[in-house]
Amino acid sequence: MTARTTRARHRAARRPVTPLTELAQNAAVGRRTAVAAAGGALLVSTFGGAMAAQAAPLETGPAKMNSVDLNALTSQARESLSNAPVVTVAPDAELSVEKSAVSVVSAADNEDYQAELAAKEAEEAAEAAAAEAAETAAAAATVSTASSVDVPASAIGNSVISIASRYIGVPYVSGGSSPSGFDCSGFTSYVYGQLGISLPHSSSAQSGYGTQVPASEAQPGDLMWTPGHVSIYAGGNTMIDASKPGTVVDFRTIWQSNPTFIRLG
Repeated sequence: MTARTTRARHRAARRPVTPLTELAQNAAVGRRTAVAAAGGALLVSTFGGAMAAQAAPLETGPAKMNSVDLNALTSQARESLSNAPVVTVAPDAELSVEKSAVSVVSAADNEDYQAELAAKEAEEAAEAAAAEAAETAAAAATVSTASSVDVPASAIGNSVISIASRYIGVPYVSGGSSPSGFDCSGFTSYVYGQLGISLPHSSSAQSGYGTQVPASEAQPGDLMWTPGHVSIYAGGNTMIDASKPGTVVDFRTIWQSNPTFIRLG
């Protein structure tokens, strides 16, 4: 053994052994070791030499999250809270709420509602009247007028006969006293009423009006009465009247045996 070799071995024998000696030897195993000493304490951290850092694996199940995800969410939540706007309200602040009175009006006292109801009722009444008039006209069109007779020349130009002629074809309606339908006394009272002569709606009552004249002196436009029926004399052997149910206002041959003639006006 040479003197140089002997001296090297002596130096190695004299080299102190420390806790770092063993860690330094681990480098041959392929690990990287970081060592830090502070205040008499020793911190050692080892890292795999060839492997990248990885997070803990995700456990199975829909509700499982790894620690990295939780930390990220926590950081985001803290950042959102720190950036959220802050509204400061004074301790003595008061909230003012406007109050308004509420009034309740019954349907009977609600003028707008009542007006709306009245308008609706009027509209329905008008529609009903139009429907009735159309029905009456249709009924009149289907009634035979085969019993019509020629109007005598003496009746032409007579004011009473002229007005009465306007309503030829209006159907007989019991109790009727308008162009939508007439009964016998309703027809005569309506016609004479247009000449300013007021007659009651009753055949027996009408017989007491005016002046009775003999048949030989009767003129077109005179009232012609028999018990239970009244009509208007049209001259010759004709009259115009609302005869009975199922007929219409028309000129007819006088069928009464001994009528009473009454002159009005």
